[in-house]
Amino acid sequence: MEGIKILKRPRLRKAYLIVAWPGMGEVAFKAASFLVEQLKAQEFASINPEDFFYLAGSVVQNGLLSAPELPQGRFFYWKNKRGENDLIVFLSNAQPDLARAESYSRRIIQVAKSFRVDTVVSFASMPQAIDHTQGSHVWFASTASGLTSSLKKLNLNTLAEGQISGMNGLFLGVAKREGFKGFCLLGEIPLYTIQIENPKASAAVLKVLAGILKIHLDLSGLTAQAQVMEGEINKLLDYLKLGSQAAGPIGEEDVEKIKKTLNQLTKLPLSVKDRIEQLFTQVKSDISKAGQLKAELDKWNAYKEYEDRFLDLFKKRDEKNN
Repeated sequence: MEGIKILKRPRLRKAYLIVAWPGMGEVAFKAASFLVEQLKAQEFASINPEDFFYLAGSVVQNGLLSAPELPQGRFFYWKNKRGENDLIVFLSNAQPDLARAESYSRRIIQVAKSFRVDTVVSFASMPQAIDHTQGSHVWFASTASGLTSSLKKLNLNTLAEGQISGMNGLFLGVAKREGFKGFCLLGEIPLYTIQIENPKASAAVLKVLAGILKIHLDLSGLTAQAQVMEGEINKLLDYLKLGSQAAGPIGEEDVEKIKKTLNQLTKLPLSVKDRIEQLFTQVKSDISKAGQLKAELDKWNAYKEYEDRFLDLFKKRDEKNN
């Protein structure tokens, strides 16, 4: 297959394909990564990254700069000895530029077709006006009415209208055009925590998936991580003097205050930082894309962090014109 490196060709039965990329709350990527680890799934193929990514910078740790590497997209397989559906999990540690997203999706679909995949599944986050101490409910959207009817029986929330942004949503649309059936499971996260990992939501979507596939998953590791994360957010709320005031729902002003503080005290997902750097590079040569960059910064509540660089783009353009 073009652009695919095959390490082995396992024989699979009615395989489900699960795809995941980093995104808000790292819900999808963390869930799929945990699934691979929990099932001890084996890598069998990868996508050549040169066609879809380019280097945007180097990583520095403990004062040492490492050689930059392109993002990796890898396929793993797991044979289900107790059921009829085997699994293929595709994990990419970055989302490609949207201009290349459909081509990237088709590259994955090549592999799905070669293994006669039965159903495709993606995960995503569902930002909601909820508190971080609440449980994470799971929503779904599917590609076919029959599948929707089956999923409704699981007492999931139906995403009747809306949009699933990024590759976690786009891939399902491309797969549907190629004749696949599939669905997306979306785990709820609080609006004010989109910038930090949400293992509680990842565990919620995996619990639903395990029920669908009739497989056992030990989610205690994710649950423990969720408890630690909840404790950290509680400390942050105390620091902001909101703990005593938050007996009821957190108000809009409080949400904005928390967002700004999280922006200062937490890190953006690496894939998001890479995306922002790519957009800065594009805007330098095409200022018309500045709106797209601003939208990305606003989406992650990161404009203040990049404000000086953003405004410099226009200052340099004006200097050239003068």
